[in-house]
Amino acid sequence: MPKLTIDGIELEVEPGTSIIQAAEMLGIEIPRFCYHDRLSVAANCRMCLVEVKGGPPKPVASCAMACGEGMEVVTNSDMVHKARKGVMEFLLINHPLDCPICDQGGECDLQDQAMAYGYDRTRYRETKRSVKDKEIGPIVKTVMTRCIQCTRCIRFCSEIGGTDDLGLINRGEDVEVGPFIEKNLATELSGNLVDLCPVGALTAKPYAFTARPWELRKTESIDVLDAVGSNIRIDVRGNEVMRVLPRLHEDVNEEWISDKTRHAIDGLKKRRLDRPYLKSGKGKDAKLAECTWDEALKAVAERLTGVKPTEIAALAGDLVDAESVYALKLLMGGLKSPHMDCRVDGALIDTSSRGNYIFNSGIAAIEDADAILLVGVDPRKDAAMVNARLRKAFVNKQVKIALIGEPVDLNYPVETLGDTPQDVEAFIAAKDGFAKIFRDAKKPMMIVGMAAFQRDDGAAVFALLQQLAESFALVREGWNGFNVLHQAAGRVGALDLGFLPQGKDGKDFHAILDGARKGAIKALFLHGVDCFDVRQMVGKDCFVVYQGHHGDAGAHAADVILPAAAYTEKDAYYVNTEGRVQMARKAVAPLGDAREDWKIIRALGRLVGIEMPFNDLSELRTAMVKEYPVFGALDVVCPAPVSKPAAKSGVLGDQAFVNLIGNFYQTDPISRASAIMAECATTYGQDGALEDAAE
Repeated sequence: MPKLTIDGIELEVEPGTSIIQAAEMLGIEIPRFCYHDRLSVAANCRMCLVEVKGGPPKPVASCAMACGEGMEVVTNSDMVHKARKGVMEFLLINHPLDCPICDQGGECDLQDQAMAYGYDRTRYRETKRSVKDKEIGPIVKTVMTRCIQCTRCIRFCSEIGGTDDLGLINRGEDVEVGPFIEKNLATELSGNLVDLCPVGALTAKPYAFTARPWELRKTESIDVLDAVGSNIRIDVRGNEVMRVLPRLHEDVNEEWISDKTRHAIDGLKKRRLDRPYLKSGKGKDAKLAECTWDEALKAVAERLTGVKPTEIAALAGDLVDAESVYALKLLMGGLKSPHMDCRVDGALIDTSSRGNYIFNSGIAAIEDADAILLVGVDPRKDAAMVNARLRKAFVNKQVKIALIGEPVDLNYPVETLGDTPQDVEAFIAAKDGFAKIFRDAKKPMMIVGMAAFQRDDGAAVFALLQQLAESFALVREGWNGFNVLHQAAGRVGALDLGFLPQGKDGKDFHAILDGARKGAIKALFLHGVDCFDVRQMVGKDCFVVYQGHHGDAGAHAADVILPAAAYTEKDAYYVNTEGRVQMARKAVAPLGDAREDWKIIRALGRLVGIEMPFNDLSELRTAMVKEYPVFGALDVVCPAPVSKPAAKSGVLGDQAFVNLIGNFYQTDPISRASAIMAECATTYGQDGALEDAAE
C-alpha cells in the first residue's frame, strides 16, 4: 500500500485512493465543487488543486490523481492559494449577483468557498451571460444562469437515478446543463439534485422563497412514508414543518431520500383532524359534530363496555408507532378481546418466526449479493431507496437480477421469468439459465414484496417461497438471503409486538371485517387504518372508532374520531423492513386538540377500568422492552431464523402477481393530502392519481 506525506503528515492508504480522499482521512480540507464521494470523478471544476512536490510543475486536481508511493503533497502553498483564487475568479465571471434572493443563500458552497479561498476583486468587466431556465418537473426549480457546470446533477441522474435526462449541451462559453429535449426528470429521487448542487442553480421548487436556513429549528428523525425508515432532518419554523432533508445513514438510505419523503410534508397541514368528533342522529341524518375529549372518550367507553368482549376488534394501520400498538394491545387484553390484527393489507405471512417477515440480509447487503431474485415486488414504487441499492449493485458489480411478477419499468436490466406461483415452482425445478446462476451464487438474495402475499393463496405462496429458500440454500453461515420488503412503516413493529389474533379464537383481518359485516363484531377500533373504504367493508350497525391524524378513509367511516399526532409531532419507535428499531423525534406540537396515540389509549383504558402499567413514555418503553426485548437496542438489526416450510398451507392459485401500488406519490393519508404529491402524480402519469388532493 502506498505511503505518502500530506502537509508534513505521513499516512498509508489503499491503492487507488485519490489525494482528496487521503486528505479527508487526515481532516485536511480541500475545497471542491464537482467532486462527490458517491459519484464518478469528473475533475472539471479545478477547485481542488494541490501541489505535488517533484511532480508536475503546476497544480494538480486532487480528486483525479491517485496517491503514489513517496508522494509529497502540499495543500496550502503559495502556488495552491494563487491557483484557487484564479479558479474562483473564473467561476464567478458569469455568476449573477443573486445571493439576496437565492434559496441557496446561507448554505451555498460557492458563497462559503468564495469567502475562504477566493479573491476580493475581479479583473473582468465584460457582460455576464444569461442562460434560459429549464422546466424539469414539479420538484426541482432551475435558475441555470447560476450554474457552474460541475455536472453533479448529470452524474447523479445517470449513475444513481438511472435516467440519462440531463447532459452538457454546446461547448466553450455556450455550454449549459439541461435535458437534450425539454422533459421532466423521470426519477423518484430528483429532489436529491438540490442537495448535490453546490450553487443555487437547482433549488426545491415547493420550498422556493419560504424560509432562510438560520430561521429554522432542526430535529433529527426518520421517515415513515414507506418501510425503509430513511433517516431525515426536519426543519421547523414556529410550529410548521418547512422542509425535510436527508440525514446520513450508510446502512439504510446512505445520504439520499425519495421525493415523497422530502415533499409530502405539505400534507401535514391539510385535511388534519385537530379535534374530537362524535356522530349524533340516526340513519341518513347521522352526522359527525365537534365534541370535547371527555364526550368522545366516554362515548367509546360506554360502547366498549356495553358489548361482549368477543364482539370487539381492533386493527392497526400503516403509520402507527410501536408504543401506541403496545398500549392498544394491552387495552384489548384488558377487555378480554382476542380479535386484533395489523396486516390491514390482507397479507398472509407466516409470523411464527421473526425471520419470516423481515429483510434479513439488511438493505446495505444488497451491494454484497451476487444474484438477486425479485418476487411479487416493484421496488421502484414499494421502496425507492431499496431500488437505488439494487441499481447500485448492478452498476458497480453487474449483478444479475431476475423477476417473477408483474413486469415493471425499473432503471436497470431485469430478466423476467414469469408472473405466477407456477413460475416459482418451475424456477425451483430449473437446472440452467438464471436458476443455475442463482444456485451457484455465493450470496444469493431473494426479495419478496407484499403482492406475493396479498392474495387468497398468500399462505401457500409463502410456504412455496420458504421451499425456494431451502432449495437454493439462501440461509447459510454468515448469510441470510430471505428478504421480505414491506410497504408500511408500522408493520414490522406491530408484528414484533404480536398485534395479531390471540389464541385459537382470535379473528384475523379478513375475519374481523367479515364479522363486522355480519354483525358478529359490534365495535371496531381503527388505529390509523386508512388503506381501504371501511364503511363499505363493515355493516351499518358496527360502531367504528377511528384514531388518527388525517380525515381519510378511516375517519369518513367513523362514529367517533379521536385526533392523534402525526410522526413529526411525537417521540416514537418505528421498526423498518429490515427489523431495525429507530426513533422518530418530536419536531412540532400536535395540531389543535390532537394528542399522542399512547396517551389517548391510556385515557380510554382508565374509563373502561383498565389501569395501564405506565404513566409516561419512559415507563411505557421500559414495560415494552421488558416484554419485547427486540425494542431494547436502537439502530441494530437482530438476526432471526427463517422457519421451515409448512407441511400444508393451502392450494396455490394460478393468478399472476399484481403490484398494488400504482401511484408511488400517494400511498398514505399524508401524501394523499399533499398538493405537491398530487402534482407529481399527475405530471408523471401515475395510476390512480388523486388530482383533487390539493383541494
